[in-house]
Amino acid sequence: MSTGSKALKWAVFGAALAVSVACTTQYRNHGYVPTPEELAAVTLGVDTRDTVIEAIGSPSAGGVLKDGDFYYVRSQFTHYGPRKPRVVERQIVAINFDSNGVARNLTHFSLADGQVVPLVRRITDSDLGNISFLQQLAGNLGNFDPSTFAGGGAL
Repeated sequence: MSTGSKALKWAVFGAALAVSVACTTQYRNHGYVPTPEELAAVTLGVDTRDTVIEAIGSPSAGGVLKDGDFYYVRSQFTHYGPRKPRVVERQIVAINFDSNGVARNLTHFSLADGQVVPLVRRITDSDLGNISFLQQLAGNLGNFDPSTFAGGGAL
């Protein structure tokens, strides 16, 4: 067997290996959710925000308000070749606190509990019609007040 045919066989083998590896399903994990054992360390009605952080770590997200609730979020995505990544699993643990900062409720959610929320794109209407930039500029030429450029006082 010649050196050229060996190199060609290795090149074909390498290309086939690269194609087969590129089409393998890959999983990626994002975020953190405490284990049931860690959550057992949280005592509702006793633990505060600080003791919860000490027991299970900082949350992935917090409530909207300064002293809001804690949310631990973990998602698993699957990637297959050139396709768009897809969420295959999501877990959320929500810890609610009362006004004194004491843990009052602990709730688990999964991907099945979620709802798709459509995003709405809002555009501010400039109400200019079909006026070009140059027409706007020419229309404002006589509308300048020199006192605004001199700090508001007389020249």
